[in-house]
Amino acid sequence: MTDEGQIRATVLVVDDERNIRRTLQMVLDGEGYQVVEAASAEAALETLYRSEQPVDVVLLDLKLPGMSGLDALSRIRTDETTRDLPVIVISGHATVDDAVSAVKLGATDFFEKPLNRERVVVSVRNSVRTARLSRSVAHLQGELEARYEMIGTSAPMQKLYGDIDKVAPTKASVLVTGESGTGKELVCRAIHRLGPRKDAPFIKVNCAAIPRELIESELFGHEKGSFTGAQGRKRGFFEQAHGGTLLLDEIGDMDLAAQAKVLRALQSGEIARVGSEHVIHVDVRVFAATNKDLTRHVADGTFREDLYYRLDVFPVRVPALRERQDDIRQLADAFVTLFCQENGLRSKAIDEAVYETLTRRSWPGNVRELKNVVERAAILSGDRITIADLPEDPHESPFDDDDSPARASRAPELPRATDGEERLTLRAYREAAERAYIVQTLRDFDWNISRSAAALGVERTNLHKKIRAFGIKRGG
Repeated sequence: MTDEGQIRATVLVVDDERNIRRTLQMVLDGEGYQVVEAASAEAALETLYRSEQPVDVVLLDLKLPGMSGLDALSRIRTDETTRDLPVIVISGHATVDDAVSAVKLGATDFFEKPLNRERVVVSVRNSVRTARLSRSVAHLQGELEARYEMIGTSAPMQKLYGDIDKVAPTKASVLVTGESGTGKELVCRAIHRLGPRKDAPFIKVNCAAIPRELIESELFGHEKGSFTGAQGRKRGFFEQAHGGTLLLDEIGDMDLAAQAKVLRALQSGEIARVGSEHVIHVDVRVFAATNKDLTRHVADGTFREDLYYRLDVFPVRVPALRERQDDIRQLADAFVTLFCQENGLRSKAIDEAVYETLTRRSWPGNVRELKNVVERAAILSGDRITIADLPEDPHESPFDDDDSPARASRAPELPRATDGEERLTLRAYREAAERAYIVQTLRDFDWNISRSAAALGVERTNLHKKIRAFGIKRGG
């Protein structure tokens, strides 16, 4: 029966045999579903796109007069409004090729006639539940995108949203860290937009893009004639951000002299343009973002410790894409939709195998790299994006297995054969290399299984299996 408390789900039965439609109508009506019938693919599409009756599941015969069931399925999957609609294919005369084609086009299930009542009921029930869960996730995703302008519902992203909500209403400085391409600027903009300064300026400064000799002038401004090339008075970024927020992006690349002046500005709220002794009071909330480990730069003397602690009032870490693989499907869908909208193209569906391949990749370039790959595939593809449209993974080693580390951040110590010694077989060498790399990664993350698995790009259960198989023990 349908779930208690739920609105009756609607099933569209498409078959040119009246007896089949009547039988399915009786069975499904007895299970609590509302049934709509269509004797042809054309009538079914008319119901889907022109009727006010929303459909939850389609039972579609392949052999139909006029447009075939496969053509109708292709149309359903390429239309943005129905691309995720569960479609259960039925046929009495289907070939193996027909079944394969239906699955490739995204059929939810496939049944041959005569139909098994229980199997059909179970398949419809599961399809309805899956579709409703997908709609719930989509609704949640829509709310998150509207609030944070970011995509993702995974646990790491939920933590990130929580951090944003906590710090946004305050006046605290924020240090946002994360690998290149993870979306650190988006996080900073979300904090600004959800805070009390949302209607004031948000000014971004890329510290790595400004020449060392000009950084002071860019940040604090200058007076006419204060140095060669200063043709007039200029307001610096601190002045421009007065009352609002200033993002010091890539702050790890700022030199020590500029760091000292930024620290004074943060401590006193006062700045002076280059070439002027006049003190200007500014009210600025400062965010800093970096893909570097500032604690190491503090230790080696290339970043001021006092500035670090001034900025690190509320640290926010943006997760790498390999830590939030559950979000890859949503991200890929969003990038394809955006690309098609911007280029005036009809929305394209993505094959399931493409999602699986994207999820297995290591993504050192993170979300930025994923967006690049998806857009390139959208350019190369036809109506659907298939595996053939994906560019080769430049980070994949030809010697890697699917669940082996895609790339090593640090080469482990491996056995070598010298003159007179028996050489290892290639398989034994690969196993030794894999074991050594796993041990090194576990040590790097203080034997934290979750973090090690994320770094290796494998599931925690898979890593546990490897540890048992290789006889790895802590300290060993």
